[in-house]
Amino acid sequence: MIAFWYIHEHLFTITNSKCVIKIFGYLTHLLYGHYSFRNIFDKSINNYYWACFLFTMKVIEHLAQAIRTKQPRVSFEIIPPKRGASLENLEKVVKDLAQFSPPFIDVTSRAAEPLSSTGEVQIQKYMRKSPGTLGICVLIKHKHRIDPVPHVLCQGFTREETEDFLLELSYCGVENVLALRGDDLGYEKPLANGKTRNVFTQELVGQIENLRKGAYLHGQGSLLDFCVGVGGYPEKHAQAVDFASDIHYTQQKVDAGADYIVTQMFFDNSSYFTYLANCRNAGITVPIIPGLKILTSKEQVDILQNTFHCRIPKELAGLVERAGSNEEVKDIGCEWAVRQARELFAFGYPVVHFYVMLNVEPIRKVMGQLKENGILCY
Repeated sequence: MIAFWYIHEHLFTITNSKCVIKIFGYLTHLLYGHYSFRNIFDKSINNYYWACFLFTMKVIEHLAQAIRTKQPRVSFEIIPPKRGASLENLEKVVKDLAQFSPPFIDVTSRAAEPLSSTGEVQIQKYMRKSPGTLGICVLIKHKHRIDPVPHVLCQGFTREETEDFLLELSYCGVENVLALRGDDLGYEKPLANGKTRNVFTQELVGQIENLRKGAYLHGQGSLLDFCVGVGGYPEKHAQAVDFASDIHYTQQKVDAGADYIVTQMFFDNSSYFTYLANCRNAGITVPIIPGLKILTSKEQVDILQNTFHCRIPKELAGLVERAGSNEEVKDIGCEWAVRQARELFAFGYPVVHFYVMLNVEPIRKVMGQLKENGILCY
């Protein structure tokens, strides 16, 4: 410990090599997972402006670390609050999630939507109902020292806006992104002044891959070092004709440069196991992170099936139907999620991803049960 402390105190007098700093950061990240070391390290490192840089890791590095150390991990996804909402609740959500030592936290994004025109002159205006993805990522990274994964969308954004956003993320030290097509907005924002847009995810991934090579929309520049994730659909994307075509489109995203896949939420692990096997048979070798959600109300059953096209197993649907209250549904959902996570970890997958939104109470219960069962250590 003394030797490590000496290196920590005198790192920049030894070398200014970025490579060595990154290696040092990787070692500290390994040690930071241990509570006793974290207490010591937290008290000393808060005064260093470069502390957050030391803890930057790619998602695929987190996965490799979880495998190497044989310590399963749980990552989360949250949403920005609606425009005008207080940051206080979001800060509490992130703080609550941070206690579980997640390797990374995804932050969703939402495009601007058309507003109703008023007055005699009809002028179409657009506004983002839930802005703040970039700011939230900075909060997660630089205050809580957790790697954020902002969502980058095709829908509602031009390639020029996407390039600007990626540059801003890079300037803030964010090195992970999740590239998605985004929800169908039901409209096309007009393009002006020769701007262009990405229609499909593989095009967005291709743009990020170009930036990783220093190829910008209007010339060459510095290389942006991003780890790129994409979405996967164990129960098939709603717009895909069949499972084979869905796998084909996933392969295109990987061929364009995606480093990993995180799945849409599912409630039947057999769907994930089949999807994983089909991807591997198709030659897709990148990590595929399973995505889970905790069912918390009877109303969610219809919403998840009709909006997100998730299949609810008959056993789970029956338990929810017989529940006397949403509080009982929440208990059922937590038990089901624990069962799913336990099986996935036993299967050998190092990280399970939970869609939390801004509701921490259920995930707190699930994490507690997984820890009591000796599956997680945080």
